[in-house]
Amino acid sequence: MTDLPHIAIAAALAWASGIRLYAVVLLVGSLGYFGWLPLPANLEVLAHPWVLVVSAFLALAEFTADKVPGFDSLWDAVHTFIRIPAGAVLAAAAVVEPAADNTALLVAAGLIGGTITAGSHFTKAGARVAINHSPEPFSNWFASFFEDVFAPGIVWLGIVAPWLLLGMLVFAILVGAWLLPRLWRGVARPVRWLLARGRPPPAGTR
Repeated sequence: MTDLPHIAIAAALAWASGIRLYAVVLLVGSLGYFGWLPLPANLEVLAHPWVLVVSAFLALAEFTADKVPGFDSLWDAVHTFIRIPAGAVLAAAAVVEPAADNTALLVAAGLIGGTITAGSHFTKAGARVAINHSPEPFSNWFASFFEDVFAPGIVWLGIVAPWLLLGMLVFAILVGAWLLPRLWRGVARPVRWLLARGRPPPAGTR
């Protein structure tokens, strides 16, 4: 199943999962549960009531944690090991039929989806670390609320305007390739400074 709508949905799920994984799972599952969106067969499990309950609880926890400066970066660090594989699985599940014997497509979709998720996750995490250097909390809250809207918006766009979503994704990849190294260089400077401050002075300099 590799037609444009499913490719766009797979790309949208991967992109949004790097920002708000649990909200994405809850949104897609809810759309399927109420019959507003026919889910690919591999994603029908997201509409199970227990999956909806768990994803709702986790989405609420993430919504709260992401509003706390400092703790949001710890949350992002832990979720490096959750969002990226989850985004890969969601992307692969969106484009491969359950009974299809197409291992190559499954692996390719997972790798591409995981790469997209990693890009959005690290861009989000790097931006939030940079924002947390500001002493006031308002910029952090603004960024967090923006992400709360942006991630579901990506999924919605992938459903209603596949070509537009894919165009935006290409643009975001280009911007991210330019921005991500700069963000993480900015993050690394204070870390190197703190490590240098913590080193004992060389022998004979006391």
